Amino acid sequence: MWASLDQLASEGQTVVVDELEPGLLELYASPGVGINQRSKLVCTEAGNLLWDPIGLIDEAAIADIRRQGEVVAIAASHPHMFGVQVEWSHALGRVPVLVAEADMTWVARPDPVIEPWAGDLAVLPEVTLTQPGGHFPGSAVAHWSAGAEGRGVLLAGDTVLPNPDRASVSFMRSYPNRIPLSAAVVERVAAHLERFDFDRLYGNFADYLDADAKGIVRRSADRHKGWVQGDFDHLT
Repeated sequence: MWASLDQLASEGQTVVVDELEPGLLELYASPGVGINQRSKLVCTEAGNLLWDPIGLIDEAAIADIRRQGEVVAIAASHPHMFGVQVEWSHALGRVPVLVAEADMTWVARPDPVIEPWAGDLAVLPEVTLTQPGGHFPGSAVAHWSAGAEGRGVLLAGDTVLPNPDRASVSFMRSYPNRIPLSAAVVERVAAHLERFDFDRLYGNFADYLDADAKGIVRRSADRHKGWVQGDFDHLT
């Protein structure tokens, strides 16, 4: 159902802020709101990025975020994560909300803070946004080169989703409807991500790959391609 931020606040929903690793915080609603995605705050000496903003905002969370330094941009991996991105921007000083140019038609609340982008965007010296596509035409990830003790972190949203086994990932056009991406698109996504070094990967829920994430993405892509192309058959 639809709900206003004031209604959610009156019903007791609050934003929880936890540390995932040095320089990376996670925000989520308690009790959950919507699909209960989790936002990430990447903190660097040059400023911070708020990634995949959640659908709830409160004053305590704003204060927590401000204590980490200046947020220079807000970005979502894809339209399902747009949430109340404009409201977050206004609360943080009307910082730019970066929206993939290919997905601009999904913006339901136009505002001057929204800025389209495409390709690769170095939003901070240690943080690059890039658009492998797949789940949506403009599906994006954020690469944080200094994360995981310098081995690199990928904030993958739904573009690449860590599986419950935490040893593989999925590539889907629609997760709730179980529609997989084609072999060609999965190869394009995997090849696009291979340009970056990353050992750890976080999805937009309580899901992650703690190590060897780049290798897991490649092996998962090859497995996905084999099944959808008919290369594998459990009967033989």
